[in-house]
Amino acid sequence: MTHMLFKPYTVKDVELKNRIVMSPMCMYSSHNKNGMVENFHMTHYVSRAVGQVGLVMVEATAVTAGGRISDQDLGIWSDDHVEPLAELVKGIKQYGAKAGIQIAHAGRKATVEGEIIAPSPLAFNEKSKTPIAMTKATIDETIEAFKAGAERAKEAGFDIIELHGAHGYLINEFLSPLSNKREDEYGGSSENRYRFLEEVIEAVKEVWAGPLFVRVSASDYHEEGLNVEDYIEFAKKMKNQGVDLIDVSSGAIVPARINVYPGYQIRFAEDIRRRAEIATGAVGLITHGIQAEEILQNERADLVFLARELLRDPYWPRTAAAQLGVEIEAPKQYDRGW
Repeated sequence: MTHMLFKPYTVKDVELKNRIVMSPMCMYSSHNKNGMVENFHMTHYVSRAVGQVGLVMVEATAVTAGGRISDQDLGIWSDDHVEPLAELVKGIKQYGAKAGIQIAHAGRKATVEGEIIAPSPLAFNEKSKTPIAMTKATIDETIEAFKAGAERAKEAGFDIIELHGAHGYLINEFLSPLSNKREDEYGGSSENRYRFLEEVIEAVKEVWAGPLFVRVSASDYHEEGLNVEDYIEFAKKMKNQGVDLIDVSSGAIVPARINVYPGYQIRFAEDIRRRAEIATGAVGLITHGIQAEEILQNERADLVFLARELLRDPYWPRTAAAQLGVEIEAPKQYDRGW
């Protein structure tokens, strides 16, 4: 039996040594509050590369200071961020993993001091600040910030860039009618609500020719919100723009009850992959090697993104290999105990 989980995967000119991805997870550990990489980040991300993850995706990294989820988020809004990020990339690549980064803007879910911005002046919940509706000028400035962030990611040596279009953050806020009540060219119809993401992709591709992923929330879990059918159409548009893979998550645009169970989001990745004919990544309570292998063997997704399981077990690829009855090469420093 050929095990798909440990088969290389090539996207554009980047080859991942296996199909295991460390999903981007906010660590809220830039304690100096200026978005800089600290010792924790070096330990956290490099240890997963040592553990033989194929692609290590760095957490949501803010393209503006005001676009952080918290003031302890990583940032990429300044040239000063490039050198520390480059050191992190170097550490990740030293152990054979590829390095990706998710660039992001939190929109109305930002909790930093001062004013926050969003498509419409609607707070996420009763505990959240009410954002200021973005003007055309603010929209243009934010698109340029994504472009500049991508340029800095390139300079830092990242192999893959992911745009954070999920979980109720700014791009997701434009896409969903629950958070976008605009009456201009960025609101109303599905085409108009897609326009902000469309322009972000166009701007990023002006400076970035490498693999481009987009994370989406494929269901709003609300009867008046978006569902996977909407995201199949968005995915077709992204494919036409040159996006290489859709990283399929769900929820968090509005407070909602979600029925969570092992692999609960995989069906969304499968539907988008099949009907939009674009590569997808599956994420969401994937914990076992056999579970990951089933996803890939049945062509439900192309890559498997792991989050909490990699927090519990930095060496999960070794665990999965044992569960599947295969051997994978150890980092030479750990060979005696592998």
